[in-house]
Amino acid sequence: MTEDDQVRGAVEDAVNTYSSPADLRITDMRYAVVSSNYDYPIIRIDTNQDVYGIGEVRDAGHPENALQFKSMLLGQNPCNIDMVLRAIKPFGNWGREGGGVSGIELALWDLIGKVYGVPCYQFLGGKYRDKVRIYADTPEPEEHTPEAFAQRALGRKEMGLTFIKCDVRLQTLVDAEGGMVGQPTGFEYDLGRRGRAPGSGQVVKVADEGIARMAKIIGAVREAVGWDVSLCIDHFGHGYLMAKEVIRLAGALEPYGLAWMEDPMPWDDVDGHRRVTEAVNVPIAAGENWYLLDGFREFIDRHALDIIHPDLLTSGGMLETKRIADYAERRGIPTALHFAGSPIAFVANLHCAAAIPSFVALEHHGLDLPFWSDLVTGLADPLLEDGYAEVPDRPGLGVDLNLEGIKANLRDDSGLFEPTDYWTTPKLGFWQPDRRWDK
Repeated sequence: MTEDDQVRGAVEDAVNTYSSPADLRITDMRYAVVSSNYDYPIIRIDTNQDVYGIGEVRDAGHPENALQFKSMLLGQNPCNIDMVLRAIKPFGNWGREGGGVSGIELALWDLIGKVYGVPCYQFLGGKYRDKVRIYADTPEPEEHTPEAFAQRALGRKEMGLTFIKCDVRLQTLVDAEGGMVGQPTGFEYDLGRRGRAPGSGQVVKVADEGIARMAKIIGAVREAVGWDVSLCIDHFGHGYLMAKEVIRLAGALEPYGLAWMEDPMPWDDVDGHRRVTEAVNVPIAAGENWYLLDGFREFIDRHALDIIHPDLLTSGGMLETKRIADYAERRGIPTALHFAGSPIAFVANLHCAAAIPSFVALEHHGLDLPFWSDLVTGLADPLLEDGYAEVPDRPGLGVDLNLEGIKANLRDDSGLFEPTDYWTTPKLGFWQPDRRWDK
């Protein structure tokens, strides 16, 4: 060995690369589905050098959203992340259909961060902040009274949160006398019917009494938590209300200083969002179902909202969300982050939020789940201090799988990172005269 070889070897030994990046190859993808307030489909991407990356598909999505890309990933060097993602992005889509591409992006960045010993935020251009402000999702109480909503929000403030979201929806008015006009056709509220029976259309109208009741609820919440807490609201829109009804409601809520009203119109209705945004003084936020920058561009260019609200498990992952936020910032629109997943995606959001200059706040949807933190190791303890979460400084995402915690909360029909050989070969058939379509 020459003296130069000895010097080069000493330098390589001093640099903690965790592996040999040039020779790194993806060898497998496996999953486990955690049963929670929403399912958390957690994925693990393995390599030939015993280093793996972790990610997750969008909450309430399916592991198949990611597994469908396994055959395209096998044999690839995960460090060529742009090339890998460019190949699979065309097959993603809005909502949960973007969860596979986005979850894989998280796992690849986690891998790369571990390989080079670098925290993920560094790949996004570095960080603007060491701590990220959290806003607490606050599900509606069983009793739809102003006092019950106020107590629920006050409980969030007592946890140290300084930013609270209240779930106020049309269902809140079902048992309110005079709250709605007319007789809705088979009114039901579940994930399948979305507040109205198929074919019934938007036949439910909010009466003045209903708007006054919603205003009374938000007024009680504001009085309970005070003016030193930021408030926003969710779940009154999504197509349940027409634009004119949303505009009337926003006028009634304006005195309570809301940070935003979330998703007031159907997710793909650009004109509806713009109409509402231009007509009201309460800020409008939307975007949790939009995929890639292309899905946000028209809303941003037309100023159809005041705050973009991507969920990075749909929008394309950390780097794509950073690109979306930067694009919006140039047009004067800040970014808040929607989130309802496991601690894996939570820390991914922390890395992303740290790198966004126009960032407002990050949602936490697991504050009432006692097992939530047990799904991983490496989380800060306590997780939140004075309403903020610390950005991890360890390589990759900065957390690892806690197999015992995951195993204790598995969906009944889900294995614990079992083989996924079915997805190893492409599901593209080809015809041969002496056989059926090949599997």
